[in-house]
Amino acid sequence: MADRISPEQRSRNMSRIKGRDTKLERKLRSCLHKAGLRFRVCRTDLPGRPDIVFPRQKLAIQVRGCFWHQHHNCSGGRTPGSNQSYWAPKLQRNAQRDAEKDVELIGLGWQVLVIWECEMRAPSDVEKITGKVASRIGKKVEIPESS
Repeated sequence: MADRISPEQRSRNMSRIKGRDTKLERKLRSCLHKAGLRFRVCRTDLPGRPDIVFPRQKLAIQVRGCFWHQHHNCSGGRTPGSNQSYWAPKLQRNAQRDAEKDVELIGLGWQVLVIWECEMRAPSDVEKITGKVASRIGKKVEIPESS
């Protein structure tokens, strides 16, 4: 299937895709903060630049989009049908790089928690993830009501 927009428009669209401070990251950070959990954001000195970091507990959280990071068994993790010679290697390399960086973090003594886009669809999902993070770092939290 041919692309519906020109290569220039496609390039412009693709250049606007963010690598950090995505909607998902902001949503999770907001819920973690409301629960009283304090963290650091985008530690560039760590392999893979984790999205959210709890330095004292050595917990690194990676928030990953299902498409860009090829979430297996997820409808969002499909490879596009068109231009497969471009997309397949690109997306496979993203997944390979993720695995390599996770191994590096673990080698440095960090725990790695991967949160997938599809796990954060509903506000209650984000609250569950907040509880999961809290238990990983050994904190008890009251999850605030969704607004």
